[in-house]
Order: sequence, then C-alpha cells, then structure tokens
Amino acid sequence: MQQITFYQRFEADIILGKKTITIRDGSDKNYIPGTVVQALTYENASNFAQLEIVSVESIQFNQLNKTHAQQENMSLSELKRVIQQIYPETQQLYVLSFRLL
Repeated sequence: MQQITFYQRFEADIILGKKTITIRDGSDKNYIPGTVVQALTYENASNFAQLEIVSVESIQFNQLNKTHAQQENMSLSELKRVIQQIYPETQQLYVLSFRLL
C-alpha cells in the first residue's frame, strides 16, 4: 500500500475530518484518485489512518484561497505561511483531496 506522510501536528485534524486536503510540491503530484494510502506521521512514521485520494489538482501559490484554508483547518494567512515554510520559493503546488476511511 502506498504511504503519505503528514507532520504530527495535523494528525488530529485528519482523524476528526477537519483537514481534507494537503498541499504539496511536485514530488507528491503522482498520487492517483481512488488510491487508498496509509497515512503516517513524518516525525516517527507512526501509522494513524487510511485515506482515499479523491483528487490531485495543480495550483499556483498565489491562487490559494479561503476555501483551501478551510479544508486545511487554518486561516489563509496561516496556510500561506506554513506552505512557504515547507516549500520556500515554490510556486507550482498540488492540492491532494482525500477522505478518511
């Protein structure tokens, strides 16, 4: 089974259904909708959920909006700050929508 990692701070939001997307750089653009993946924490590879990838869509950093922020369970300014910390100077991003199984 394929795996996807998340920072541990996002684990509870995913399990509670508050976080339904993840925004990644091009290294994660090849997930295929309909695929079931194992969600692991980045810090210690702890398995915490199974997710189904619903969609993968390309987006530019400047196109991020309040809807994306709501799906990430944060404010738009916080989302942009987090994305810039993780992917500094990356403009081409990918929105992976998922659902908890």
